[in-house]
Amino acid sequence: MGNITGITRGGKEWEPTFVTDLNAVTCIGCGRCYKVCPRDVFTLVERSEVLGDEDLDDDDYDDDDDDDNMMVMTLEDAMDCIGCGACFRVCPKKCHTHEALPVAA
Repeated sequence: MGNITGITRGGKEWEPTFVTDLNAVTCIGCGRCYKVCPRDVFTLVERSEVLGDEDLDDDDYDDDDDDDNMMVMTLEDAMDCIGCGACFRVCPKKCHTHEALPVAA
């Protein structure tokens, strides 16, 4: 079975790419992807919930006393992604990974 394809309004074939990963290390928790997503694919969580303490590198972030409480985006329901790519286009850090995929069984 091949990847999911669709047809544009103009009649051209189109292959959507679906969000498969979100890099919590580079995410700044701005919420732009959350705001543009029509399907509630994302949710904000504390950075420490996504990254273990050993993965937290203070050099990657501003020197802010609130780093331990920093919120980052995570995938809540990637299976609900419709492949529109809006999240990738609005992300200032390009944290999202997208792939063309077949229908899940």
